[in-house]
Amino acid sequence: MFCYQAPVKLPRVQEAGLLVVIVLLGLLLTFAAEPVTVRGVAVNNFFRLDNLIPNVATPMSWMAIMAIGVTFVIVAGGIDISVGSIFGLAALGTAAVLQRFPEDASAWVVIPVGMLVPVGIGLACGLINGALVTGLRMHPFIVTLGTLSIFRGIALVSVPTKSLPSGDKSLPVAFTENFLSKTIDFLHLQPVPMIIMLVCVVVAWVFLSHTVAGRQVYAVGGNEEAARFSGLPVARIKLRVYALSGVLAGIAGMVSTGYFGSANTATGEGYELIVIASAVVGGASLTGGRGSALGAVLGALIIKLIENGIFILKKINLGFVTLGLSKEYSKIIIGIAIVIAVAIDRLSERWRK
Repeated sequence: MFCYQAPVKLPRVQEAGLLVVIVLLGLLLTFAAEPVTVRGVAVNNFFRLDNLIPNVATPMSWMAIMAIGVTFVIVAGGIDISVGSIFGLAALGTAAVLQRFPEDASAWVVIPVGMLVPVGIGLACGLINGALVTGLRMHPFIVTLGTLSIFRGIALVSVPTKSLPSGDKSLPVAFTENFLSKTIDFLHLQPVPMIIMLVCVVVAWVFLSHTVAGRQVYAVGGNEEAARFSGLPVARIKLRVYALSGVLAGIAGMVSTGYFGSANTATGEGYELIVIASAVVGGASLTGGRGSALGAVLGALIIKLIENGIFILKKINLGFVTLGLSKEYSKIIIGIAIVIAVAIDRLSERWRK
């Protein structure tokens, strides 16, 4: 029976390299950031918990969850650029259902409903993507480019108010303040989004590295024809990874809605670029066959550190000139990061050959 052994040493080297980049980037931002006064004490503007947790780690959580799903697809040799729209549709679907419950509704009711709705929406969207790719043998980029617009359009036409909850309605406290945005007072942390992200990365790591189904994903991405001739159900495997990508985008949408207590028709716009960048920077090869869940999370952390660094620094003094920074620069840097990551991947492929 055909058995594909995924590379072991290379991903570990990539992940170690990503950790080095994160440490160096953190040191650079720490030394470059100017001190600020917080409660009468001068502290570093970057290296402080009330910056790193709410501005880096927490928003990274749902980005990383989506990046894990996209990594599944990329490892199998595909691409999914509709994750931002699936994220937004799942977030709106969660808010639309939960706003019908009273504010003091029981957690035993609203939490299961709040989980099932976005997961169901994400699964349905993922299965649509997978069915179009495998059933009609359409290129995944074209398919997900089309569904990106379709899913976003569904969100726009189904929510006339553009934002949910609408009017004087609000989401149940059991789902927001007592669950996804629950604060640990003595630490001033809201850990639930990060905990959900860690659960997702552990489950994804076990799936890819320690199950037959995960090895099959690497096999299809590494050489689809060889996998087909070896008797692997290639179409089913591809359908599975698109479904998983949709489910994880749905979970991310749920986390975002519960954390902010609302969603709108612009939720998730442009996230596909950040998510794919996170997966690629994290070591996922766009030619398929390589990638890891941990790499996707580390890639998302690098992207959020860059975005936060631009927000913190405001400007860079090069000695002969001072460059003003704005959030628009993050798009340039993310684009450069994608190009560099793909270039390094292509060069390393040539060296291996």
